[in-house]
Amino acid sequence: METDSVNIWPRMEPFLLGALQVAPCSKLSLHYLRKMAVYVQTRDGCFPALGWPMWRHIACGKLLLPEDMAWLFFETFDLLVGRTPQERLERAEFLSQCSSKSQLDHQRNKLSVDTLQFLLFLYVQQLNRVSLRKSLIGEEWPSHRSPSPSEREAKTSSQNKNWDDQAHLSFMQSHLAEILALLVEPSQLLPSGLAPKDCQVSLEAVRSLGLLLEGSAGHGKPVQPIHRLLTKAPLQTQAGYSLLSSSFALHKLLSCLQHSLTLNPFGITACLRSGKKLAWAQQVEGTMKRAKIARNTHTAPPGSKMVLMSQVFKQTLAKTSDKLTGANIKIHRCAEAFIYLLSPLRSVSVDKCRDSTVVLGPVQTCVHICSCQNVRVVCVAGRVAIGASSRCTVHALTPTRPLLLPGNTDITLGPFHTFYPSLEDHMASVGLAVVPNLWDQPLVLGTDGQAKPTSNLSSTQDAACYHLLPPSEFHTLAVPFQMEGDTYEVPGGLPPEYQAALDEKQKRIQSWQKTVMEAHLSKEQKQQFQELVELKFHEWLLETGHRQELDSLIPPTIPSLKDSSGAASDPRQVKDVKRSRTTPEGGQSPAAH
Repeated sequence: METDSVNIWPRMEPFLLGALQVAPCSKLSLHYLRKMAVYVQTRDGCFPALGWPMWRHIACGKLLLPEDMAWLFFETFDLLVGRTPQERLERAEFLSQCSSKSQLDHQRNKLSVDTLQFLLFLYVQQLNRVSLRKSLIGEEWPSHRSPSPSEREAKTSSQNKNWDDQAHLSFMQSHLAEILALLVEPSQLLPSGLAPKDCQVSLEAVRSLGLLLEGSAGHGKPVQPIHRLLTKAPLQTQAGYSLLSSSFALHKLLSCLQHSLTLNPFGITACLRSGKKLAWAQQVEGTMKRAKIARNTHTAPPGSKMVLMSQVFKQTLAKTSDKLTGANIKIHRCAEAFIYLLSPLRSVSVDKCRDSTVVLGPVQTCVHICSCQNVRVVCVAGRVAIGASSRCTVHALTPTRPLLLPGNTDITLGPFHTFYPSLEDHMASVGLAVVPNLWDQPLVLGTDGQAKPTSNLSSTQDAACYHLLPPSEFHTLAVPFQMEGDTYEVPGGLPPEYQAALDEKQKRIQSWQKTVMEAHLSKEQKQQFQELVELKFHEWLLETGHRQELDSLIPPTIPSLKDSSGAASDPRQVKDVKRSRTTPEGGQSPAAH
């Protein structure tokens, strides 16, 4: 076997899900991460597992990060790796029983992460930096000085790199030496903190490198962790691996990895080039563009599955399928669209969309909304993040604080307000419970990557970046498709003030119905009254844009349900539309909510 047949590539998830989509915090620069690497490997209780109390001590006491930011990094890494759905559900049950901050802290103190992998995760936060080539000259630990205006504004308008596999490869090629140096034992480092070329990297440290890299022994061969490829032929000799010491020669390891690094064969570039193209039925008549949809779920390993949806325009797309389960979804440049993806998902990015509604099945990690306008997203998710968006509404059930990144205006946060029959089963499959639910406790980040205290927002421009949905404007959303399952109400119920608002609206409806019944209208009067109500309802549908939403739910003819390959779409897709209103034309129009 030739060495060239072995390929190693950057894993997608650490960059897609791990790197905060904001200018990196200056206090996580290489200089301080090198100091932290020495600190955690020479202190008791920090290595090989780093607990929350010790990370809080380092982050708050040494790096001078706010505790909210320290927990944000720790929690994000915990979302990214490790725990099974069952473990997450058990932890959610414990957290639901916490009635005080001390009890919550007690539960947090039980959490720990792999120390070296966490270091690498912190280093990946530099992905969206303009340049990593900065001076290493600095104070022993960060000072309390405020960042300059130029530092605060740095990189706020840069292109996001989290989905860009070309950027991931470039990042690893440019900074592989620095990454490996973070894994070297402190006793081998020079006084300057640099790693000499003749030092060794332990097998356990290279095992941690598996967070960022994986590969295969040839085309069509199974994907393997990086340490398995490097400890076997043909790379064992090239990587300088010694069976006697269970370690690698640093300079050989670096050279071997640089020679073997290639573009992720399951990344967005490969998916766009050779992924399986999908064509959902176009459910609205006209000459609109057909949506561009591609997936690699038929070939990609878990964690690399993706579905790309672009340019959905004035259409309703609905899908529940094993092809979506566990996939990373990118919804890009969609307008005036209604998208229902009712399967358990790994992550979802809604990017540069406008005037659209997106209803999602449970999302195990993060739903990220970026550069959107007038978009409504309804989701159960491990985390919700919103950046550079305006006039967007998010109805969420989430165990973590919604993350409001820079550039937002007029963001509305509301409680999760819908269900579909298999929702609770899907939630259990990804480890999401109904408690805790922190949808109304956002964490606001500034352009410098630092959290802003919510209590101070009233005196800053960020006071206008979000508000909670007033109960008087609240209504529930009905998912208008038949599916199998046992969920018949919103999981966990609604917050009391929102349930009270719905109850009051129901009382007004009942009062109105009673008034109509007691009016003792004649048959002709009833007909005239019905026609008037239907006319006003029709006018309201047109004014609000809901007419398009309802009409687009009408099932197409059977032939149009086939995709471009001729295979029928999922039989559960738009199986039946619930119709409950009569239009002025006399036909039936489906009710969305």
